[in-house]
Amino acid sequence: MMKDQNFSLVGPNYAEFSSSLKIDKSLKQKIRELPLISIVVLGVILACCLGAEVIMNHDPVYMDLQNVAQAPNGSFYFGTDLLGRDIFSMIWYGGRISLFIGVVASEISTVIAVVYGCISGLSNEWIDDLMMRCTEILMSIPSILIIIFIQAMIGQTNPLSIAFVIGITNWMSISKIVRNEMRQIRNSDYILASKTMGSNFGYRLSKHLLPNFVSSIMFMVVMNVSSAIGTEATLSFLGIGLPTEIISWGSMLSNADKALLSNYWWIILTPGIFLVMTLVSLADIGNYIRKMNNRGLKRF
Repeated sequence: MMKDQNFSLVGPNYAEFSSSLKIDKSLKQKIRELPLISIVVLGVILACCLGAEVIMNHDPVYMDLQNVAQAPNGSFYFGTDLLGRDIFSMIWYGGRISLFIGVVASEISTVIAVVYGCISGLSNEWIDDLMMRCTEILMSIPSILIIIFIQAMIGQTNPLSIAFVIGITNWMSISKIVRNEMRQIRNSDYILASKTMGSNFGYRLSKHLLPNFVSSIMFMVVMNVSSAIGTEATLSFLGIGLPTEIISWGSMLSNADKALLSNYWWIILTPGIFLVMTLVSLADIGNYIRKMNNRGLKRF
């Protein structure tokens, strides 16, 4: 009759070898989960827009009346628009304006959302409830209507004004996330200790509060960049965004109706493709950040 025996694997540096295998597997899994295609596409677009002067083969604002509405060819890679401007050069030159609007608008909305959400989350129940009801009322109104109303009051139309208007009307969703995070951590020991030592709100926000919820709002921040770029394109398409002389992907799409009626498909297709690729890449990267954040929360 055989007796039970305990077996153990032995060998030189076996524990170190097995742990290195686990590290390699986890690293490969993380690399496999990265949205590599979106990162590469967005990186190429960003690099080309920032280095537009290097790759442009024509002046993007020059109106060549002898080459109006030229189809893509060897001289004009993406064709020309109804004013004779080279679309290839306009794509990279105008991309900087669209990306600038997206980033600045996202920064403005994030700052407003963080301050508003922190005040709401750290206040008493009555003030918190009032602030959240105001947020919900604003969220119930279509943001495009608020943007049109504020833009009409400002009057001036330039990249900075468009970014400002979009930023101050697109902070509500992030503020609700910040408020929920504040409600959870406001009674933590390190927050109470900081209060007893006489720290002000700005210090607690930058040193203690912001590091704890920055990962939770990164997904919304990235999506706000995408939303701002799309909103600017929508406003320009409706004729209330940037003027034609200020080149952006949105202003290039403002001639879509004329281009479609005249069958000049390249005038609307080219900026539309770059706009869609940028928005899809940002959405994919934002979705990856959301998954990583949710996975980190499940560990606790």
